[in-house]
Amino acid sequence: MPRYVAGSRRQVAAGSLPAVTDKPYEVVPGVYEMGSDLVNWYLVEDGGSYTAVDAGLPGFASDLERQLTALGLSARDVKAVVLTHSDADHVGLVPQLRAGGARVLIHADDAPTLARPRPKQGDASPRHLLAHALNWRLWRVLLMLVKDGAAKPPRIADAETFSDGEVLDVPGRPRAVHMPGHTPGHCALLFEGHGALFVGDGLCTVNVLTEQRGPQVMPSLMNWSTDECFRSLAAIEGLPAEVVLVGHGEPVHDTPEAVVARARDAGRT
Repeated sequence: MPRYVAGSRRQVAAGSLPAVTDKPYEVVPGVYEMGSDLVNWYLVEDGGSYTAVDAGLPGFASDLERQLTALGLSARDVKAVVLTHSDADHVGLVPQLRAGGARVLIHADDAPTLARPRPKQGDASPRHLLAHALNWRLWRVLLMLVKDGAAKPPRIADAETFSDGEVLDVPGRPRAVHMPGHTPGHCALLFEGHGALFVGDGLCTVNVLTEQRGPQVMPSLMNWSTDECFRSLAAIEGLPAEVVLVGHGEPVHDTPEAVVARARDAGRT
């Protein structure tokens, strides 16, 4: 099994993106970070069974067996995939994990775009790309995402749905916390028994447009409503957790209250 190290295990070169990583990695006991340097997904262990939090990009299928084998697992050990939201970089491995027997769950407000993927609207509508046309960092990230299949996400038409505050009957029994903004149905997931709060893209700890690091709201260009993103921070700041895990960037070993305060101070981009 991967060794446990409290805190960061990444070597980050100044001004570089992505970082150098070693995955899978045990962030805290029973919580494993999977994926790539750019996109995280996670496994949470409970009594020998596992829940996946998000599912990365479709291109991750080529490395899925290696990452699971490194943990002594196969897809059959993953009993559920709980999605924080329906974006292409969070749903890519759903077909492979579902083939192993995993249930798939998502907030009801994001079920339509999971079943029928389409361009995000609001602050993230395609016309807003023009304002960033000269930002080479954005185009580099988009190229990396497309290379890993972001332009062709799977269509998942029959996922189970949940609502705000619901405790899900999957390994680890996470509580769903609705925090709309990045998408209408975006949710955080609190695994209280692990002291872990998964915030998906409600927050990130690296900004792909500026390479600024630390807790912050995702760039406006990537959100359905950035105003809603900031309002939604109130829903998580009092939750009982010791580590906050994001879809993009480092986990933060601190309370949600402290992480939210830093995100508010960072402002919007």
